[in-house]
Amino acid sequence: MKYFRFRDVILTTLAVALLAVPTLADGEGGPVYGGDLTVALPAELPGLDPTTNTAAVIDRVMYNNVYQGLVRINRSGDITPCLARSWEVAEDGKKYTFFLREGVTFHNGDPFTSSDVAYSLNRVRDPDFPVPHPEYYRAIEDVNLTGRYSVEVHLREPSSIFIFNLARGDSVMLSEDVDDHSRNPIGTGPFVFSEWQEGQRVVLSRFKDYYEEGLPYIDSVAFEFIPDVNTQITALRSGDIDAIPYLNSPENALTLKSDADVKVLEGVTTWEVILAMNNSVEPLDDPRVRQAINYGINCSEVVEGVTFGFGEPIGSLMSPTNPNYLDLSWVYTYNPEKAKQLLAEAGYPEGFSATLTLPSNYTLSVRSGKIIAEQLKEIGIDLRVRKIGWGQWLQKVFSNAEYEMTVIGHAEAFDISIYANPDYYFKYDDERFAEVIERAEKEVDKSERRGLYAIAQWILAKEVPSAFLFSAPSLPAVRGTVRNWWHDYPIPVVDVTRVWKAG
Repeated sequence: MKYFRFRDVILTTLAVALLAVPTLADGEGGPVYGGDLTVALPAELPGLDPTTNTAAVIDRVMYNNVYQGLVRINRSGDITPCLARSWEVAEDGKKYTFFLREGVTFHNGDPFTSSDVAYSLNRVRDPDFPVPHPEYYRAIEDVNLTGRYSVEVHLREPSSIFIFNLARGDSVMLSEDVDDHSRNPIGTGPFVFSEWQEGQRVVLSRFKDYYEEGLPYIDSVAFEFIPDVNTQITALRSGDIDAIPYLNSPENALTLKSDADVKVLEGVTTWEVILAMNNSVEPLDDPRVRQAINYGINCSEVVEGVTFGFGEPIGSLMSPTNPNYLDLSWVYTYNPEKAKQLLAEAGYPEGFSATLTLPSNYTLSVRSGKIIAEQLKEIGIDLRVRKIGWGQWLQKVFSNAEYEMTVIGHAEAFDISIYANPDYYFKYDDERFAEVIERAEKEVDKSERRGLYAIAQWILAKEVPSAFLFSAPSLPAVRGTVRNWWHDYPIPVVDVTRVWKAG
């Protein structure tokens, strides 16, 4: 297993320069300029502004391609400079000074300066602004401009996760002179937003004034919305598309490996697939019922049936790629008799019925849901499987918590903290867990922080607000002409800055 690293380091000028040098991952010559790239995605974007919506598909299209942050996570999982060329941290951990790149322009020609940093950070920490994750910015006390290209960010208290939060898609830098970032995205990235044909595609074009000399290589990239995986594969084989960044049907990865015109890359992701439960509705508000469900699920069978063995079982919402990961996948081994006993203790000796609402466009979710529904029949739980479109799922399940159970993947590397938010769609409210997460995110000592995250994972394993199923594999499939595609996805993006197409 390849573990990715979160290293809060200031790179030297030489290292920064090396970032512009392509990694010849495919071992087939140097970069070629020009050409158009077409990429398949299973779902349409609900908007174009990653700061106002948690949908990972927005980050996949927009982050690093159109919008950029002060720092970013590269393909190896390292936190590296981006719009900030370097930064300094005060000894008490409460002041960060960022030194910005000079000569960076937004796509409309406006210069990127410290005032845009202040606008962007003050916007997401405004209590009246509908930011999906206000906890990322609660530690910020003040943002001071110390020059046209330098900014001081003062924190109320030390935050071990502050720099990582700045590397998220939520923290991209926006122009203070643009009104509607969701429909008129103006960023600093290597690609300019060209058009959004709703229901069909989003098209980006090469930004000829991009500050990293020589990048990007391709002229344009079109993200096509193709919900059906079989249609995606047919289009890849015929050459109508160039890449499927997330091949959600692993059995097709095995088949595609025999295709001479296609390459299947194997790697790891931060995508944790879970059986989410609404902890505010009966009988799921009873921990014994949730524990029974966990004992009634044969995770090994789910992993084999859904991912053909490519996935890795998990025991909490912490990715195995995270250095704080604790393997608790053994806590709930398959035990239907134990499950029936817990249901009887909770007052459901004959079981109960519930609705399992699944997003129809995500193969891993639908396939996992069907297997789980069959397994839970053995302990007396009758799950009525209901498939709905992605837009409906976002509105009913994620936004309004109008559901009982669902299967979904969470893609962020530190998503474990969402269980500290009682208003999140799980409706899980545990003061102990919230306190431990808060302490972990303030702790600057790595050993102490790891211990706190271990405690947090143990609490989730005991309370099981969700059933934690598996970490999804990275199985991108690309045409043989595509070069330098990411193998691993340490962050949910489809960054094509350094991708090129051979002749």
